[in-house]
Amino acid sequence: MKMKTSINYFRFFLVVVLFGSMSQVIAQETKTTVPTLKLNNGMEMPQLGIGTFAISYEAAKDACLEAFRNGFRHVDCATAYRVEGAVGEAMKESGIPREEFFIASKLWVSDYADGKTLESIDKILERFQTDYIDLLYIHQPIGDYINAWKEMEKAVSSGKVRALGISNFDASKERFHAIVDYMKIKPVAIQIECHPYAQRNDIREWVEPYNIIVECWYPLGHGDKGLLSDPVIKKIADAHNKSIVQVILRWHIQEGFSVIPGSTNPVHIKENISIFDFMLSDEEMATMRSLNKDKRFFNVTLEQLDSWANR
Repeated sequence: MKMKTSINYFRFFLVVVLFGSMSQVIAQETKTTVPTLKLNNGMEMPQLGIGTFAISYEAAKDACLEAFRNGFRHVDCATAYRVEGAVGEAMKESGIPREEFFIASKLWVSDYADGKTLESIDKILERFQTDYIDLLYIHQPIGDYINAWKEMEKAVSSGKVRALGISNFDASKERFHAIVDYMKIKPVAIQIECHPYAQRNDIREWVEPYNIIVECWYPLGHGDKGLLSDPVIKKIADAHNKSIVQVILRWHIQEGFSVIPGSTNPVHIKENISIFDFMLSDEEMATMRSLNKDKRFFNVTLEQLDSWANR
């Protein structure tokens, strides 16, 4: 009886040792090679991340696990996406230390008013299973976003949030300046639709004096067939033995953007991060810039946005 117990303990010890060793090997093999951007508060943010918009809970978890295996550490999320818990589960299951991740989320308008902001941030932390998030955005420039921002500043002071950002504030220059000019803590990033067909040069001029990073959603033009089969980009892609998607993402990187393509396909996830072994020439970058036609795929007016505040 004693011998069997000893053997069982030995087996348990062996499993623990082997699992620990395997976790270290996995961490070493998947350690990100993604470059970082220095934010205006001194933090470093991985320039490439994975988005989690418009996918199911389980799909988000699986996509994050696959992304982590391929070197992604930056995840973009939002309370409105309803997958923060899935991202948290994936982080835990990955075995990767929390400090290696850069986790961003966004407060929805229903979390702005009536003193709900700090409580909502605590719930976000619970869903992520973490005691801080790296970057918290105001999701839309509607509702009581001013007081929400002031509450978010308190969360920074308490250590629950490390940096603040604004999302979709390109909808109103007045509301953009209400934050960047009058709030105590300045945004480190602005999330907007941006891709080669809508390069958003006007918004880039807005943010330049404040050293605010542009982070691009719909970086592939919402899967627009015209963009993803553009013959000009295809010629550049062929020259580098890369795909059109990879050239577009590489263009984002060389423009200095942060970019957060979303995918649940393991092949595409690996393709999206395999963009750091080539560079576009100055001539190729100029060619990519010439494709701008200010063609947006998300066309909602400020008035329509304001109507969401009453939902």
